[in-house]
Amino acid sequence: MLQAGALALSGQLGATVQRLRKAYNLSLSELSSQSGVAKSIISQIERNETNPTLATIWRLAQALDVSIERVLQTTEDGPFLEKTSKADTPLLVSDDGKCRLEIIGWIKTVEWLQCYEFAAAPGGVLESEAHQRGSVESLSVRDGELEVEVAGAKSCVKAGETLRYRCDRPHIIRNLGKTPAQATMVCILKAAVME
Repeated sequence: MLQAGALALSGQLGATVQRLRKAYNLSLSELSSQSGVAKSIISQIERNETNPTLATIWRLAQALDVSIERVLQTTEDGPFLEKTSKADTPLLVSDDGKCRLEIIGWIKTVEWLQCYEFAAAPGGVLESEAHQRGSVESLSVRDGELEVEVAGAKSCVKAGETLRYRCDRPHIIRNLGKTPAQATMVCILKAAVME
């Protein structure tokens, strides 16, 4: 019974580590560098081919900026209520330091659906590489005004408006205004399949 429980836990662990790594857009090499855990060991953990030590799990949790409890969390039957704290919310910052993306989406959907709280100080610019073919982003502005540029085409989005655009090509979001802007961003990575 104990062995079956350990096997279920390690299976969940591999999936959780992989989801968190992908949420941060980290390669195996990058996570290895940040955690001090060998790339081959991380790969084995993600494929459920090894039972890592608690020290290894702790180093991965630290590198992924989540609690060890969250990494070890297993799925159970019963009501589904999952609360995360501000400390467990991954934060990405633009190269200019003026734009912030808080990952608010569910880590289990990160491969096809990503949700962010987006904030841009005046003059902030977020440049993004192309996502996979057929991807669509939806930007709903709550405060301020943002400009979105995709393949040379530009559109302004004001508070109370939503702009949807293809993000399978390089795209840029700019705050050209004099006040901070806030928006909710949803990226559907396999939107082409839903048509």
